Amino acid sequence: MHWTVPQTMTNVHITGGTPLTHTAPALGPTRRQAMQAAVVAACWPAALRAGEDASAPLRFGILPIGGMVDSRTGWEPLLDELMQALGRPIHMFSATSYEGLGEAVRRGEVDLAFLSGKMALDAVTQHDMRAIAQVTRHDGLPGYRALLLAREGGPVRDLEAVLVEPGRWRLARGEKRSMSGFIVPKLQLFLPRQIDIETRFQGDIVGTHQRTALAVANGEADLATNNSADFERFRTQFPAETARLRVLWQSELVPHGFIVLRNAHGDAMRGRAQRFLAQYGRGSGAQAEQQRAALKGLHDFAGFLPADNRALLPVARLTRQLDLDSAHSATWINDAARQARLARIESQYATQVQMLSAD
Repeated sequence: MHWTVPQTMTNVHITGGTPLTHTAPALGPTRRQAMQAAVVAACWPAALRAGEDASAPLRFGILPIGGMVDSRTGWEPLLDELMQALGRPIHMFSATSYEGLGEAVRRGEVDLAFLSGKMALDAVTQHDMRAIAQVTRHDGLPGYRALLLAREGGPVRDLEAVLVEPGRWRLARGEKRSMSGFIVPKLQLFLPRQIDIETRFQGDIVGTHQRTALAVANGEADLATNNSADFERFRTQFPAETARLRVLWQSELVPHGFIVLRNAHGDAMRGRAQRFLAQYGRGSGAQAEQQRAALKGLHDFAGFLPADNRALLPVARLTRQLDLDSAHSATWINDAARQARLARIESQYATQVQMLSAD
């Protein structure tokens, strides 16, 4: 069975072989009713659902890090248990791109989501959502590192060759909302050398971290942005391709991703979701072991730490610096226009800090 949804929801697919809506025992509707409810919930605007009852499906948006199918499969075990903890069916919103998920957040078409730092910042400061948890990984670091990859034995000798003649090379990179695939390499590596990541390279491939790494390994690109956490996962899935890659550059630490929840769901649900995530994979016993195995499949997660909006302050500082550096390196019609842009950036940052600190 395949359900076709309206044009505004082209990123959502419900297929009979692997249903995206899970139903809690004794709490949810039948499988057919659950699937129908998920379609209705996905297609109705958020405003029309304001009066929905407590058994209506929640939509969980998934950042497409390794690809839509991989991301969806990885989250299923955790969401099965979260569904029972919240007493609500959960429908997965599997987007094919950061932009697709960002649009769903903007239109109010997801209730919870796993987002990159920049997307979480936008969701909280612009779209009435709230940070409730932050990812932790097994290395114990509070973040990961953006990487620039090249092919082992390929034409790129070293990082200096890239920076001196960027126009010689084909770049595979992430979307503009990707912290490690776009924002951090642009800020920390390319902008300080007056290199525009979007225009100075021969041509670029835009995709997930898996897609960009494969592009270099298979000779479709000379360079790829990536990150330390997802490259380790790539290493286990594609050992032969990993052997054809090397790291040219790594960034400073980048904050891990966040789980956000729409404010309309209130303090009680936020508390239940936060407690569930904080306890997931902790302790001993068979269930905890299964949870830890599920977390490892989620891009090598170790678990989640409770978070609030203040955890996004480092992301706000990072994006402010990127905007300032971009403004300083741009060509302006006059200095007044430049100063106006700089003033808007500082005003936006001050507003973000005020909103995040009020949590």
